[in-house]
Amino acid sequence: MNRSLLITTDPIDEAALIAVRSLSAGMGAVVAFSGVVRGREGDASIAALDYTCFVPMAEHQFHRLFDRLAGRGTIESVRLVHRIGRVAVGEASLWVEVVAAHRAEAFEACQWLIDEMKRVVPIWKKAVPASAPDEPFAPAGPAPAPVPSAPSDPNPAP
Repeated sequence: MNRSLLITTDPIDEAALIAVRSLSAGMGAVVAFSGVVRGREGDASIAALDYTCFVPMAEHQFHRLFDRLAGRGTIESVRLVHRIGRVAVGEASLWVEVVAAHRAEAFEACQWLIDEMKRVVPIWKKAVPASAPDEPFAPAGPAPAPVPSAPSDPNPAP
């Protein structure tokens, strides 16, 4: 199975992604999904979402999911782009494409991949309130562990 993964701060250019699509003559379905930031998170109006991740671990988890997907039916390829950083309302934060022999397989694989991604890939989001759209980027996710201070030397050098 062909696979492509990109985690990026750049906007997702869906037209460019479609322009380089490749599928063999035996494939009859292409399912593409674009996840767009909504203007509400829960009950609050928002201006954007700040996405953060530990890229090496996120890539590792995505490739594990791709490995599992490879064993499902006749999936020829999967391409996935996920934004990190600030993503404004109305902009895409996720783009997924699955190419398969049949539409049911392609739809099911796309849905499964997104559901599993949300469950196991360490990507966090934090809402930027509509009342403070210019607030500085604030990483989401777990806070980094504090750096321990060096113990004081009981025998300082003269």
